[in-house]
This record gives sequence, structure tokens and C-alpha cells, in this order.
Amino acid sequence: MIENKIQSQHTSKLAYIYLRQSTMGQVRFNQESTERQYKLQDKAEQMGWSNTALKVLDGDLGISGTQSSNREDFKTLVADVSMGKVGAVFVLEASRLSRSCSDWHKLLELCALTATLIIDEDGCYNPADFNDQLLLGLKGTMSQAELHFIRARLLGGKINKAKKGELKFSLPVGFCYDKEGGIKFDSDEQVRSVIQLLFKAFKEKGSAYGVVHYFNQQKIQFPKRAYGGIWKGKLVWGTLTHSRVCSVLKNPSYAGVYVYGRYKYQKKLSAIGQVQTTTICLPMESWNTMIKDHHEGYISWQEYLTNKEILTNNRTNQEENMLPTAVREGLALLQGLLICSCCGHRITIRYKGNNGIYPTYDCNWKRKDGSDTKSCFSIRGDFLDKAIVEKVLTIMQPAQIEIAIKAYEELEQRGQMLDKQWQMTIERAAYEAQLAQRRYEEVDPSNRLVAATLEKRWNEALVGLEETRSQYIEYINKNVLAATREQKEQVLALTEDLPRLWQAKSTSAKDKKRILRLLIKDITVEKLSNESKALLHIRWQTNVTEDLEVQLPKKPCDRWRHSENIIEKVRQLATTMTDVQIVNKLNEEGLITNKGNKFTIDSIKWIRYKHKIPSIALQKPEELSINQVAEKFNVSHYVIRYWIENKLINARRIGQKFWISMGLEQESELQKITSNSTKIAIARLRTQEKIERGVL
Repeated sequence: MIENKIQSQHTSKLAYIYLRQSTMGQVRFNQESTERQYKLQDKAEQMGWSNTALKVLDGDLGISGTQSSNREDFKTLVADVSMGKVGAVFVLEASRLSRSCSDWHKLLELCALTATLIIDEDGCYNPADFNDQLLLGLKGTMSQAELHFIRARLLGGKINKAKKGELKFSLPVGFCYDKEGGIKFDSDEQVRSVIQLLFKAFKEKGSAYGVVHYFNQQKIQFPKRAYGGIWKGKLVWGTLTHSRVCSVLKNPSYAGVYVYGRYKYQKKLSAIGQVQTTTICLPMESWNTMIKDHHEGYISWQEYLTNKEILTNNRTNQEENMLPTAVREGLALLQGLLICSCCGHRITIRYKGNNGIYPTYDCNWKRKDGSDTKSCFSIRGDFLDKAIVEKVLTIMQPAQIEIAIKAYEELEQRGQMLDKQWQMTIERAAYEAQLAQRRYEEVDPSNRLVAATLEKRWNEALVGLEETRSQYIEYINKNVLAATREQKEQVLALTEDLPRLWQAKSTSAKDKKRILRLLIKDITVEKLSNESKALLHIRWQTNVTEDLEVQLPKKPCDRWRHSENIIEKVRQLATTMTDVQIVNKLNEEGLITNKGNKFTIDSIKWIRYKHKIPSIALQKPEELSINQVAEKFNVSHYVIRYWIENKLINARRIGQKFWISMGLEQESELQKITSNSTKIAIARLRTQEKIERGVL
């Protein structure tokens, strides 16, 4: 039956021997299966293929067949089959070709189009034949179903064991399994101490990066335990990173909680069309198993939730986040605490001026989301900061002694923890040196190759011990590890002058922000623009609310605008004095402008122009200006100036001003002149035409 399916058109082409096993462990330990797959070459030769027409594809050994994206030999097989280069594909089991139905049926379709045979230990199949195609399709479906059943049984067993809290997995650093399989604290005291220090530092700093900087400043290393391989169970000490801090803070095991199902695998298509598997973190309500108080923890469950909330709030890419973010550098003390009363979003900060020394609280969420073209408001930061600080210092005065005592205790405790870390680091380095010494002394002296290596390691351990001791001495000289009696007296003395401590240069803006966050939960800002005031609705950490009114500075135009008293005084003086006399009068009285300058001719002229104060100090009641006379006779001011030059009217000149006086007879004579003047008539006519055309 097999011989009838194999034709000369098949043997004239190449025969591909495809080898695959799912894992490298199978390749290493199930060598019989590998050997059987390589023997398919003999089977191909018996069926008519020459030795030169055989091609072995063994690059996919140790790779799962669930997808083809990472199987290069399978891609080669599919490509050559599609080009008609392959006469037959030999495989130990047809299911070895693919565990994915999409890849399997795609290969069958190509084999049917190019008349390529598929041969395994059960027989020879021609995908172009309906019966063989149906049989191969069933084999592929059963293969995928088999994987599903195996996975379901294994996963069901794991879940059942996890619900009882008995499923073992790699524990985070700081924990280990006892002989009965229970979870206990790590027996290494330094490991336990440094983890406790991490949680304490995060509680103080309020951010993961703050913990990293603190550990780096104090030159404290953080451990991780190796799992698997020859280094299994060995502690490796290194620099603490941001990702390590986050993984510790987010791990519920440190709160004594047993959790299974925090993560899950998710498949998605990449930009180039390949299927990729990614790991996503599930929310707490989606965890498969969670057993509280399963084992001893470094922190309580409530502390764990608080830490997670702080990490979430520290993210700057969450638009709807209304809670304070991590304390950062910058002079704005209310960073992260302010909420806009208009849109309900958190108010952002803009640093302006020379090197950003002028913080401004700005809310422009309406403009961002397109609901409005204007921002909600913008307020100078120093006014709000000053008002809140004064309020806080007033409230803290009765509790200053208690605060000072706690600060002293905190200083002592911190010094003791750091000193303990250094002592344990020195002790560990001394142990490594002693261990290297014992290994060197126990080796056979005649075996110089091994002895030289152990001697070198011993010397390196001694150098490391000496460096650690030197660093400890240097650290002691630079940092005080324990509070002295003098320091205690200094801290207690601060109870009498907390404002001076607040204003001291040694008190950083970050420290001030931490103090404010201990007392204030949030502040809703309402700006009263018409009154140049801001109303602060303070919500303290005790959920007690309080309103505080802050007077805001006026706009520059309002601050520089002259007061009503000055304007009224200029108005009165202008009735009897010239501008020069007004300037001298105001300067003699010691009055100044709102900008702090002396009065000048220009400033008086501006006041008169802005407030429409006429300069009538030299104008008599019966006198008229040039414009007034021109309007009276319906002529241009050039005509009036011509009359003045030819002395047709009486005028007296003061500077650039002309004051004209005339009687009834002179007025009647001028009326006759304007009526009989041809030039004036022509000028009036042209003016009328321009008005009609809309030119004037």
C-alpha cells in the first residue's frame, strides 16, 4: 500500500527528515527518541531515496511545536514544500510537525498542492487524497486536544494544591522553606535586617527611587538568592535597583500572604505578524488563590496595601490620579496636594524665572481635553505655600515636644540599623576570608595548580575584608550612626523654635513636603478672580476640613495704576497749575508713583490723558482753542492758523498752545469771510464728497 503511493516523481525530489522534541530536558534524557528519529534516514533509503537526496532538519530539537515563529527548520520545511522541492517528509509521528492546528492545516494544504507525501511510523499519507487528508486532519486535532488535556490536568493539580497553600514555588529573598515545607524567615540575619531596612526607608522616603538613592548613599548592598544550577541557594549581594525595590514592595509574600495567580500569559501579534507571549499582572480581585496569615511577614497586610497605593500614586502618567505623588525636588511645597475646584483634577506645577525659582500652580486640564480653550487658573506658588506653612506651624506648636522626642528616637534607631548592617557586612567578609583560608590549608601542597588558585582567592578575600573595614571607618567619620548626648539636646532645643528649623538652609524642600503630607491629605483650590483671593479647602489626614482664605497679588497693571487719591489731586491742581508746577508740587510733598519713582512731565501727561483731565491752567473762560474755533466756523485748523498769522483774530501763545478770544463783531466779520471765500467753499465741497464716498 505504501509502495503504491510512492512514485518516481516523489523519489526524484528531496526527502526531508524532520526531528523535534519539546524541551531540552527531553533531548538530554530521552535519547532513545532522538536516536529513533535519526534512523528515519534508513527508512527513507529503503523506500527508494538515495543518500544524497536526504536532508535532515534537526535544528528544532528542544523547541515546542505549539507555534512556528521560533522554529527555523519548520519554516524552511514549509518554504521548500511550497516551492515543490520536497517529495516526502519523514517524521516519527505526524503530530511532531506541529501542535498548532493553523500551522498543521497550512502545511497539509501546501503538501496537497505540491504532491508531497507525509510518512511516519504508522504509514504513508498523501494529503491530496481525501481519505488521507481527513486522517491527517484528525491526527492534528487529536494532537492539539492531547496538549489541552495534559495542560488541564497539570494546571488543575497545581491550582488544587495552591488553594491549600502547599504548592511550592521560588520564594522571594528573605524567605526559605523549612524541613516540613513551610515558609519561614531566612536564617541569615543580614538578609532579614536589610529587608526590614528597605521597608523602613520606603516609609520614610515615599518612593522607590528614594530607597535606591538611600541605599547607594549608605553603600548598602541588597541580596538575591540564586535558584537552579550549581549556584542554587547561594546569596549574591549587589547594588539595589529600582526594579528590585518595586518587586519587593509589590510582593504580598512579605506581608505573610500566600498568593497564586498574580500573573498570566497573554498572546498577541507583533508588528511583523508573529505570535508573542507576554506576561501581564492581574489585579488583586483576579488572583486565583490568596491566603492571609499563611506565614510570618516583614510587614502587615495594611502596610502592604498602603505601599502599593503609594507606588500607584507616584506614577505621573495617570490623568485621573488625584492623590499626592512622590516627593520630588523643587521649591513648590504643595506639589501633589492641590486639587482644582473647576475640573477636579490635580493641579500641576510650572517653574518659571531664573533657573525655575518661581513655582506656579497651573491647571490646564480643560484645555487639554478640548472642553475649553482657556485654562482653569494659574496662581503663584509662594503665596499658597506661605499660607499653608503658617497654618501648619501654628497647629504643630502644642505638639512640638512630642515631635522632637520622636525625631530623636528615629535618629537613634536609624543609626543602630545602619551600624548593624555594616557590622554584618564585615562579619560576612571575615567569614569569606576564613573559608578561603581553610580551603587553601586543606589542599595538597604538591598540587600547585589548585593551591595557587586557592591562594589567590584567599588573598582576594583578605583584600575585600580590609576594604570593607576601611569603608566602615570612612563612613563613621562622615556619618553619625548613633545620636550623641549633644545631638539629643539639640533636637530637644528645637521644640522652642520650630519655625527656625523650618526656615533653616539644612531643611530641604523634600523634608518640608514630607512633613506637610503627614498632616494634609489634599487641598481644593478655589480662585476668586474678582476679589484677587484664593479659598483653600484643606482636608487634614484626620478627614477634618478647614477653609483658609489667601490674599493674592494684584495684576501688574492694577499694581502700577495710580491711586484715586493721586488722580484726584492732579485733577484739582490742573485747574490752577501747569504740568511743570504739578510735578514740582507732588515731588515737594514726597509723593511717588506706584512703581516707586518720582513724578515727571510724562507721568502727569499720561494721567491727564488716561483720565481725561484737561490742561486749562492757562485758558480763560472766554478763550477757545484752535480746534474749538475751527469747529465753530466749519473750517480746518489750517484756516485758523492762517487767521492767527495774519492777525485776523486775537490769540495768545503759550508754548505750542494758542488761546483765542473774539467779540461779536469780530465773529460776524469772520463769518462773512468764510461765506465769501471761494477756497473755503471748494474745500467744504471736497470734504462733503469724501464723506459721501466713505473716505472720511
